[in-house]
Amino acid sequence: VYPSQAQGAILETDAESAILMDAKSGEIIFEKNIHKELPPASVTKVMTLLVAAEAIEDGRVSLTDTVTASEGASSLGGSQIYLETGETFSLEEMLIAIAVGSANDACYAVAEHISGTHEAFVEEMNKKAQELGAVNTKFVNSYGLPAEGHYTSAYDLALMSREALKYPLIMKLTSMKEYDLRDGK
Repeated sequence: VYPSQAQGAILETDAESAILMDAKSGEIIFEKNIHKELPPASVTKVMTLLVAAEAIEDGRVSLTDTVTASEGASSLGGSQIYLETGETFSLEEMLIAIAVGSANDACYAVAEHISGTHEAFVEEMNKKAQELGAVNTKFVNSYGLPAEGHYTSAYDLALMSREALKYPLIMKLTSMKEYDLRDGK
């Protein structure tokens, strides 16, 4: 029933789908079509950061690793840091580019660095989504540009976001307002 009442406030939205979930308990405070499958666009990067943070915590990669941009990474459109083929940054800087600049090219480069190929990383993203119970989610890429079969739901994004909040690294990255790469150039 909409509008919904949450802790004395009346909430309503024109959005197709929405959720307000308590981050600690998982209690749903407000919902509207929470299982509807929709294209996630750049919030795809929540899962990209989550899989990367897990790989760091597991010791598979390190924030000080050098990540080299492939031709695939440098050829992406949308929001980006304009990586050139062969250009390098630390994994930490690439993750900052993702969290602060929503950089599609950095997502691709990080995916290749962690999993060997972008496709293998996307498989990891889908596996993690299933582990979290995100049953209305399927990722086709790590960056969120529109693609057939790339979707998630408000509920699934809330599950992913709750999991992401468990990682101090993700909290640090997503708390940054700006960051200069290439000495601000």
